[in-house]
Amino acid sequence: MAFEHRPVLLDEVIEYLNIDPSGIYVDGTIGGGGHALAIVQRLTTGRLIGLDQDEEAIDAAGMRLKDYKDKVTIVRSNFHEIKDVLNGLNIDKANGILLDLGVSSHQLDTPERGFSYREDAPLDMRMDQRHKKTARDIVNEYSEAELYRIIRDYGEDRFAKNIAKHIVRARQDKPIETTFQLNEIIKAAIPAKVRATSGHPSKRTFQAIRIELNRELDVLKESLDDMIDLLKPGGRLAIITFHSLEDRIVKENFKVNENPCICPPDFPVCVCGRKPKGRIITKKPVLPSEEEIEENSRSKSAKLRVFERT
Repeated sequence: MAFEHRPVLLDEVIEYLNIDPSGIYVDGTIGGGGHALAIVQRLTTGRLIGLDQDEEAIDAAGMRLKDYKDKVTIVRSNFHEIKDVLNGLNIDKANGILLDLGVSSHQLDTPERGFSYREDAPLDMRMDQRHKKTARDIVNEYSEAELYRIIRDYGEDRFAKNIAKHIVRARQDKPIETTFQLNEIIKAAIPAKVRATSGHPSKRTFQAIRIELNRELDVLKESLDDMIDLLKPGGRLAIITFHSLEDRIVKENFKVNENPCICPPDFPVCVCGRKPKGRIITKKPVLPSEEEIEENSRSKSAKLRVFERT
């Protein structure tokens, strides 16, 4: 299957990155290369570094950007390793960094990857297929308490306790191997009235398992300060999120980096010594237009936040 990638909030990303034609830009989740192509087309003597942990994304981005080989370097790596990647390329600072978080359209639309609850496939969900652990391991090996925790915290599902209970009960008879097997178990754990009015019953649980497997929230938390530190003065970090958990992490991190002072409010002057690293450009998240949502329904939950280094 061709790696189809419809870049979300493309015009807004390009506007907020404020691209310098001679600058260095990092796309930390290059995917199919949609955002990256728009960036590199605006460069003259500049350079684009593209990262992704998904081998299929690396191949697809390489094809899409093949006419710009002299300006593009693509590395198979998680953006968590951005500092090491740039060090390895003798790059000290960047003019802009972009993250487009979450699962890609290609990953959802490739049944054998096991991301989608709409296709019957082995429970996989690995964003980096070099890793051994899969969604099957989580579903069959996590304790009931652990399953409850991730479905509650990462899926924000009010039926998390019952879903975890049903999973553990079902796997006592035989291992849970496929997405459709898991669908049926989740369906049985959610009241029929709720199923009739709340969209697909598996959506939240699949999200939770995927986030846990790929450590998505931990990786994001651990990477944001490094990315801000890697920006040149005036450089910008632009992040597109797709659910409230990611957005909350980005929002809080940006606030702390804009105002890191921990002195009590009644202190006349700051004595903690913590200095702001920059400013938040987007006081409210930038949302897709109605036209974009109509053209690409997967953009509906997207939010863009941007931080500028001082």
